[in-house]
Amino acid sequence: MNSVEQHRNEAPARVNCMIITVSDTRTPETDKSGSLMKELLEANGHQVTGYRIVKDEYEPLRRLLLESAEHPEAEAVLLNGGTGIALRDTTYEAVRDTLDKEMPGFGEIFRYLSFTEDIGTAAILSRAVAGVIGGIAVFSVPGSTGAVRLAMNRIIIPELGHVIREIRKDRK
Repeated sequence: MNSVEQHRNEAPARVNCMIITVSDTRTPETDKSGSLMKELLEANGHQVTGYRIVKDEYEPLRRLLLESAEHPEAEAVLLNGGTGIALRDTTYEAVRDTLDKEMPGFGEIFRYLSFTEDIGTAAILSRAVAGVIGGIAVFSVPGSTGAVRLAMNRIIIPELGHVIREIRKDRK
């Protein structure tokens, strides 16, 4: 067994996750991407411990991320929306500026998969980002259901427990 397989075997099977949808227009009834995140997490044995919809505004989003990092039930925060290049899109900056550690491979792999499996060269417009704030994992993806499905099924769900294991290993 190689070290990655060993780490996955040692990883928690269940992770407590908070979902944040970043949107100026969505409501809980119209938030298909947030609902999809919840559905996929729960179908894979994880628990959703919180859900919020917030406007795409830099400082309130940063504060919410910091609050989430202090939430006693949160082990991971998954964001969708606000990652584009429009002037109004500030999610990337808010997440990036709040991270203690960035996982650059997440955005790189997400864009690669988007390019090869989904949207072609339009993948350059994505500013997906992930990392760690305090002791929690943070994943931020575009708000389309296609982007959420791709990120969740191909990257986040397969590695979520492993990421949490790595964050926790120094705290034992």
